[in-house]
Amino acid sequence: MALITRVSRLFQADFHAVLDRIEEPEVLLRQAVREMEEELSRDEQHSKVLHHDQGQLIARETDLEQSLHDIEEELDVCFESGNDDLARACIRRKLEAQRFCKGLSRRRHALQETLKDLNTRLRENRARLESMRQKAELLAEENTRARPTDDWTLPDITVRNEDVEVALLREKQQRRRS
Repeated sequence: MALITRVSRLFQADFHAVLDRIEEPEVLLRQAVREMEEELSRDEQHSKVLHHDQGQLIARETDLEQSLHDIEEELDVCFESGNDDLARACIRRKLEAQRFCKGLSRRRHALQETLKDLNTRLRENRARLESMRQKAELLAEENTRARPTDDWTLPDITVRNEDVEVALLREKQQRRRS
């Protein structure tokens, strides 16, 4: 079994080496850079949305805190006037607002953690993207230096009649000497 595994790995390695030579590394690297740029752009857009959501949550929490303050004042009035029924309604609103505020707080903390992770990933991806760009530039420089300066245009290969006549005379001379 071990022999078969080794042979299959050998064939697989040779196959991958052939594929690596067929593929153009510069083109693949440029494609990888484009894909990384797209992913980075999506993450940056997602980060903007999350920041906006965070601002909205903070604004709602501020509004709820103001509402709780107002309810406290209403409760003071209810207790001073001795109206327990109205105080119960205010206490119900107060409890609902407090629970909603706790829910908003949990969402805001979860959002902060998500933003923290996303910002870390953005920093890492930016660094990786910059590294890939530098590698692409180096590869492009190497390819331009490695390419021969010869043009692939065909040299002038037209043969004149005079050239044919001179070559014929030379051939005759060589044959006479031999």
